Amino acid sequence: MTQTLISLISILLGIIGANLIGFIVKKYSFGLVGNTISGVFGSIFVIKSFGRFGFSPAYIIENGIFDVGLLIINCVLSFLGGILGLLLIKIIDLKMNKKAAN
Repeated sequence: MTQTLISLISILLGIIGANLIGFIVKKYSFGLVGNTISGVFGSIFVIKSFGRFGFSPAYIIENGIFDVGLLIINCVLSFLGGILGLLLIKIIDLKMNKKAAN
C-alpha cells in the first residue's frame, strides 16, 4: 500500500461515516451529496490536524515497514472525522438559519 492509497481509504471511510450518520439520524442529513462532501472534508481535517501524532500515511509506511496498528487508528479517526464534519456543518447550518429567521 502506498501513502496515496491509505489517504484514499481514509477519505472513503470519512464519507461512509458521514453518510451512515445521515442515514441513521435523518435530522442531521444533507442528502447524499452534502453528506459526502462533509465526510471528505471532515476526514481530511482530522487526519491533517492529528496525523502529526504518528498515524498519518507517512508514518504508517515508514522506511518500507507497514504498521497495521497505525492504519487501524487512522481508519477509526477518519470515520469519526466524517461524522464530526457532518455534525459541525449541521451546527453551522442551524446557526445561520437562526440568524436569517430573526
